[in-house]
Amino acid sequence: MTVLYGADYNPEQWPADVWDEDVRLMQQAGVNIVSLGIFAWSRIQPSEDVWDFAWLDTVIEKLQAGGVQVNLATATASPPPWVSARYPETLPADENGASYWPGSRQHFAPSSPTYRRLAGELVRRLAERYAHHPAVVMWHVGNEFGCHLPMDFSDSARDAYRVWLQSRYASIDVLNDAWGTSFWSQRYGSFDEIFPPRLAPYSHNPSSMLDYRRFTSDMLLECYLMEREILLAAGATQPITTNFMGPFKPADYRRWAPFMDVIADDCYPDPTNPNRVRDAAFQRDLVRSLKRGTPWLLWEQATDAVNWRPSNPGKRPGALLAETAQSIARGADGIMFFQWRQSRAGSEKFHSAMLPHAGTGTRTWDAVTDLGARLAALGDLPAPGRDARVALVFDWESWWAVEERDHPIEIDYLALVLEWYGAFHARNIQVDVIGPEEVDEGYDLAVAPVLYLLRDEGAAALSRFVEGGGTLLAGPFSDIVDTHDQFRSGGFLTQLGPLLGVRFEDFGALGGVSTGGTGVGAQTVRAAGAGGTVTFDLRGASLPGGIVAERVHAVGASVIATFETGLTAGSPALTRHAHGAGEGWYVATQPVAEGLDAVVAAVVEASGVRPVIDALPAGVEAARRGDLVTLINHGDDRVEIAIEGTDAETGAHIQHVVLESQGVAFVTAPVASRAAAGVLEPSAGDEAAASVTAAGAVPAR
Repeated sequence: MTVLYGADYNPEQWPADVWDEDVRLMQQAGVNIVSLGIFAWSRIQPSEDVWDFAWLDTVIEKLQAGGVQVNLATATASPPPWVSARYPETLPADENGASYWPGSRQHFAPSSPTYRRLAGELVRRLAERYAHHPAVVMWHVGNEFGCHLPMDFSDSARDAYRVWLQSRYASIDVLNDAWGTSFWSQRYGSFDEIFPPRLAPYSHNPSSMLDYRRFTSDMLLECYLMEREILLAAGATQPITTNFMGPFKPADYRRWAPFMDVIADDCYPDPTNPNRVRDAAFQRDLVRSLKRGTPWLLWEQATDAVNWRPSNPGKRPGALLAETAQSIARGADGIMFFQWRQSRAGSEKFHSAMLPHAGTGTRTWDAVTDLGARLAALGDLPAPGRDARVALVFDWESWWAVEERDHPIEIDYLALVLEWYGAFHARNIQVDVIGPEEVDEGYDLAVAPVLYLLRDEGAAALSRFVEGGGTLLAGPFSDIVDTHDQFRSGGFLTQLGPLLGVRFEDFGALGGVSTGGTGVGAQTVRAAGAGGTVTFDLRGASLPGGIVAERVHAVGASVIATFETGLTAGSPALTRHAHGAGEGWYVATQPVAEGLDAVVAAVVEASGVRPVIDALPAGVEAARRGDLVTLINHGDDRVEIAIEGTDAETGAHIQHVVLESQGVAFVTAPVASRAAAGVLEPSAGDEAAASVTAAGAVPAR
């Protein structure tokens, strides 16, 4: 089966006489699957006692006759107006207790029993009608859970939170101990005294905030699981999933992943973001790593401009292919868009689509049909294996905890992780993005930036990794608190200190951190103030560091770099310690720019990890999945890359490829293949050697 290729399809927005044209044009574009009915609840159930499936039957029959498969949505993401009018208790609330009202989407309290009852009945009827329909090959549960409502403070949430806490802690005394409620006279006498963290005069208890984020993620997951169980009870055998949104803070996707038959993700790189290639690569590596060794599906991307940023420029020529290739290179077997036909009305009418409002005689239509034709001509893809030898530790609970108030300094966790990721991405070194508990002997190097909250299981896995021969680089502000956001007895670095060979004394916060946008909800961090950045000496070079300049002491570790300036001048900035068969490195500041690059260079050299291809020109990205190497030229210059292998599209033996700007090549090449690269001047008449290959059936449950 060829790569899945298609889009969200919303026929309910259009008269029935458009549907035949839609199917005909889908065939022309190479579409073989659509996500159907995502926001169709009000059309399926116009009132509580009225159901209308006739139109949906007709659409599915037309799609099936046209050779287009259906990823059928459960339609629960946006309740019709009659739901909130008849059942106002389904509405969510903000931290002031004020209701969010209908008129947009996602206007439901995930913990509301009434919402769950009504949504469950909708799913049951859909499942009973379509679970065995041959055109339905996948189920799309909800849509982007939590996207517009990251936290609900309603009375439904209050009641569910109390039940959740009682299940987690069993007794109120255990909860009081876990939350440290003796501070500020917060001690609770019963679970009924606990409320969501609504508007308060000052800081909320950080342990309670951490649990409320866990609860929020779990309530969204419960909604998904409720719908999944209904589908299974009706006999559905198709894969069941929902669409993730990359590094989305409100939902701990690592906890969700075991319940997804296949990971699906929505990714919208910002054309104005100078780090868009890095940030999108990180997102794709993250979602692939949620089910290592299993292909994933890109469920939404834009054909051209979006509508929801302050400025919405379109893509440069060739960018659609380059962005698609980045997904395929990093494990995707499905390429989908929002949406098929551009809306004529509503909030997203300015959002691009496969079929623009301006019609088929457009640059966008040419781009999507060309892409569809290339994808349809290609063979099977190898499954993404354990190609990465570097593990980048990314943990949702640590993210939640480190960004609460009242810390030595405000930290943008995702921004710092992206900076560490970028140093490996720029070297074309393959990276998996995983939790601390998942670090194992399959990696040579693990990097753990700002792992503020470190669970016992994660610390044990990192220790086993180093003792077994791995190299661990831990960043500052790590191993500070336990799973309840409390300090452990004995100070800081109590779990990792022995394998790092250091003792932690003080945080050494640097003031005046400024930020700038980088996309996917992230920010680049540049430390300033309090005398500017600190500097540290590494191999005779004076390099900058920011955020903190911690005071640590070497206890068995070798001091590789020392601080030159600030209150910690003369103390270790970077250490290295042999432990078991491996070694632990610790950097006591957040290296900035060339400082971070120098630290990564040192640990890469020590661990022996290698890039996919050596010495590529700036702007050229390389990634590997099995024997398939993908090369993408994101730069402006024409380049030639010497790589021996097989053109994955034509089957021809090649020794080099030539890529224009935004050009792509897919090459089947053994791991030991020789590779080199260089920049070429543009030459009229030369053709870029580029191919697009991707395929794979819908993964089975």
